[in-house]
Amino acid sequence: MNLTDWDGGYYPLTMHFSDDYPSKPPKCKFPQGFFHPNVYPSGTVCLSILNEDSGWRPAITVKQILIGIQDLLDQPNPSDPAQTEGYHMFIQDPAEYKKRVRQQAKQYPPLV
Repeated sequence: MNLTDWDGGYYPLTMHFSDDYPSKPPKCKFPQGFFHPNVYPSGTVCLSILNEDSGWRPAITVKQILIGIQDLLDQPNPSDPAQTEGYHMFIQDPAEYKKRVRQQAKQYPPLV
C-alpha cells in the first residue's frame, strides 16, 4: 500500500442530495478553507463528475463519487483550479505544497 501526504487525516465531507437527485449531482463540500487546488474557498469540491453540465451521469454511484474525490486529493487537476493558493503552490513549489498537505492531515486526526 502506497502512503500519500494525505494519509493519517480524517477529512469531513458533506454530501447534499437535492430533490432532483439523481438527475442532478450532489454538492460535495469539505470544511471552509480546506487546502487543495480543486476545492473552492467555500469548501465545495470541483470535480468533473460532480458538474451537471459536463461529467455528471445519473448512473454514477456514491461510491464512485467518493473514490473520485479520494483520487483527486492525491492527484489534483491543474487544468481546473478552484483556489488560487493551493493551485499556485502545487504548480510553483511542490515541496511546500506537500508540506502543507501533511500539516493539514494533522489538523484532521482520525476519530477514535
